[in-house]
Amino acid sequence: MIHLPALPGSYGYGGEDLDKILEEACRDLDTLQSGGVDGAIVENFGDAPFAKYAPKETVAAMTVIVNGIVRAARVPVGVNVLRNDGVAAISIAAATGAAFVRVNVFCGVALTDQGMIEGNARELLDLRKRLKCDVKILADVHVKHAAHLTTIEEAALDADRNRPDGLIVSGIGTGKRTPPENLTKVKQMTDLPVFIGSGVRIDNLSTYHAADGFIVGTILKEGGKIYAPIIADQVRAMAGAVTELRREE
Repeated sequence: MIHLPALPGSYGYGGEDLDKILEEACRDLDTLQSGGVDGAIVENFGDAPFAKYAPKETVAAMTVIVNGIVRAARVPVGVNVLRNDGVAAISIAAATGAAFVRVNVFCGVALTDQGMIEGNARELLDLRKRLKCDVKILADVHVKHAAHLTTIEEAALDADRNRPDGLIVSGIGTGKRTPPENLTKVKQMTDLPVFIGSGVRIDNLSTYHAADGFIVGTILKEGGKIYAPIIADQVRAMAGAVTELRREE
């Protein structure tokens, strides 16, 4: 994860120049790449409290930043526009050459701190087709920081039939451990790749041996603090642990 600070127009924005924000994001990218990650997701994490759909100034700022990151990247770059702006994410990805997006509520309904959010899978697939881009869509199942009306099995089945390219299963919040049994339940409902979206650590990695990939953020930061710098040694250690897990399978 590349967690961006508060961007122009957000509640916490302190007037930082976009060039400075991009410089810091590229520093995180360099640390991640040198540590052996397979990809990086750019997210406007610092914009809390979030709007359901990102305002125009957020989309403009993220396009500038993601474009710079894609140009500097040696790994695929993804985009997640919080709280749930898949239209913005796909548009940014198409404009910048990013490889994939994460959509928190792709289909169904989630009760969140921003209120009720409805998925718009058809709109996103139509947009991708119109833009003639091959941006992959990773869809959350029972996204974190939300309450859900269905079982996780039902949600996974519904997500699968709405035709994303992969699924994500997470814990209840950022950095919170994903219950291993939820991974099992989701894998039983789909043949799509399933990624662990939160709470992955070296000491619990083996409980997720069936996962197709891992989205890692908090544990790579100094002291496990979300706004702290990414530590190169922790990235290398996590990448090495994932490689070892794959060898054991």
